[in-house]
Amino acid sequence: MDSQNGIGTLYIVATPIGNSRDMSERGREILESVDIIAAEDTRRSVVLLNKLGIHNDLSANHKFNEHGKSKWFLSQLLEGKSIAVITDAGTPCISDPGNELIKAAIENGVRVVGIPGACAAVTALSVSGFDLSTFFFFGFFPRENADRRRVLDMMRKGDTATYAFYESPKRIMSAVEFLEAENAGVKLCLCNDMTKLHEMTFRGTPAEVKEQLLAKGNYEKGEYAMIAEVQEDWRLREVEHISSPEALLVDCMIQNGVSAKDAIRLLTKDENNTYSKNELYAAHLALKELFS
Repeated sequence: MDSQNGIGTLYIVATPIGNSRDMSERGREILESVDIIAAEDTRRSVVLLNKLGIHNDLSANHKFNEHGKSKWFLSQLLEGKSIAVITDAGTPCISDPGNELIKAAIENGVRVVGIPGACAAVTALSVSGFDLSTFFFFGFFPRENADRRRVLDMMRKGDTATYAFYESPKRIMSAVEFLEAENAGVKLCLCNDMTKLHEMTFRGTPAEVKEQLLAKGNYEKGEYAMIAEVQEDWRLREVEHISSPEALLVDCMIQNGVSAKDAIRLLTKDENNTYSKNELYAAHLALKELFS
């Protein structure tokens, strides 16, 4: 409890992503001492809590009831009770429930304290061997190919080289095969069942990782963290134009003694031209309007 105003404290507690020995001592102490544990799935959380010898009040806080339940949790905090938020595995709010309650707590002056620990995305990033000067956490890799292509386009145009995704075991082969079919210029570090007895890491191009998954055989078990590093020669850089399309068009017309239409045709075939046909045609219309 916050002794100054009689309001409880909201703790955001990271739990192990597989190996129960990764639970921090501070996290264990918080879970033992709070009045309520808000768990994503009480059935899964009670297994961990029993291993830790913790027997505390559990209350469900999942994505289907998060909005309404946050009001009840908030009322308990305002009455002076302390609450710990946990997810099925790892750090809450990282592609897991918790944000609604945290926002409500902050807006009502409740103290929010983070208890650090395991996070699947960060653990996978740490063993990837990729450039981590900056990285982008996306969450779960999209299911639909149209959405997947938009993500690839973002990756090719972005300044960040390394991207972190989660993926379910039922869709992991589909995701890797999509990257292979799109000729995605990425290297992958695919982490499965991290911190558990049979954890495995698959590395290489999408085609190479696909072969490794097939060799494993039973790859549709255990959650995956997929880290992708965009290769330099696959990235799309914004083109710096030396001159405007209007100037380029006029120069071509004068030098070759041709019409604007023919100049556009010549320029679109010129390897040194950095403008598209549509951009050159728009420049032609702008010149016509200017001098008409």
